Amino acid sequence: MERKDIIKYQRERLNKRYKHLIEKAYNLKETDHELSDISEYKAIKLLGRLKKLDYFLIEESQVSS
Repeated sequence: MERKDIIKYQRERLNKRYKHLIEKAYNLKETDHELSDISEYKAIKLLGRLKKLDYFLIEESQVSS
C-alpha cells in the first residue's frame, strides 16, 4: 500500500468517526449537555487531525507530480 492510499484510508475512517460524534452530540444536546459537549470536543479534535491528513495528502500529490 502506498503512503497516499494509507492517508486516504485513515481520512475515511476518521471522517466516519467525526460524523458519528457530531450526530451523537446533536442527539444528546437536549438530554445531557455534558455528554454533548464531550462528544463535540472529541469531534473538534478529530477535525484537526482530518485537516492535517488533508495537508499530507496535498503534499504527497505534489511530490508525486
